[in-house]
Amino acid sequence: MRLANRPLRLATCTTVVLLAAAVGCAPQDESPGGPRAAGPGTQSCDRSKLPTVARGTLTVGTDKPAYAPWFHDDDPASGKGFESAVAYAVARQLGYDKGAVHWQTVPFNNAFAPGEKKFDFDINQVSISAARKRAVAFSSGYYDVRQAVIALKGSKAARARSIADLRKLKLGAQVGSTSLDVVHDTVRPTQPAAVFQKNDLAKSALKNGQVDAILTDLPTAFYITSAEVKDAEVVGQFAATGAAEEQFGLVLDKESRLTGCVTAAVDALRKNGTLAALEKKWLTDAVSVPVLT
Repeated sequence: MRLANRPLRLATCTTVVLLAAAVGCAPQDESPGGPRAAGPGTQSCDRSKLPTVARGTLTVGTDKPAYAPWFHDDDPASGKGFESAVAYAVARQLGYDKGAVHWQTVPFNNAFAPGEKKFDFDINQVSISAARKRAVAFSSGYYDVRQAVIALKGSKAARARSIADLRKLKLGAQVGSTSLDVVHDTVRPTQPAAVFQKNDLAKSALKNGQVDAILTDLPTAFYITSAEVKDAEVVGQFAATGAAEEQFGLVLDKESRLTGCVTAAVDALRKNGTLAALEKKWLTDAVSVPVLT
């Protein structure tokens, strides 16, 4: 196994599709978000006819803290940060101006847990997966993503040059995340992974030496190492594997009648270049990151 250095372009939704579903390589439904996500079909997407949680308002969920670079200054309603900007772009596509969007705090794991939802859609770096689609519906993907490894500079973990090098390390990741799936399914370390409720706790564990390395999605890894844990570095990223790519999708209630219209909005934003433009504005445009193999 070796480490290949090659450029990764993050801001090219229209040209590069990256990783896989969040849990393993399970077969996909007929569309990325599930059967209801293919489009509105005969359903009207006129704002006056959309069955939202609160009449005349689009209720959007996300976790707190709302981390950069997805949000800015822990304020989802600001319109700053990639996911805040995407949420408002979807809202506009559906006919809602900024003042008609209401934000609701929803813990990460609660967003895709079984049960009725009190939001119209949730946006919180939730990867589309076959396992999660048993409990919720997804829009089509709004962001194509890879996972990355972060370690303190000069540490043994920072010298990792392959997946095999990671196996003897103490690794950590957020509970319920694709990052934790990669630890379990791709790295398969020889010692149990540390599991954290929040990325903030994972970062603290890294700084305090409780873990050798942590895993996050690549944009979050760059933000952590550039602004939060400056004595850490991005060790590498994981290559695309399997038949599908990992994408973040908007989460909706399993029986939501909005799924087709929300998917149509996301698809329109991808087609007209809005998603790519927002990636270029809020996320890293092009970087060279070692690929762990």
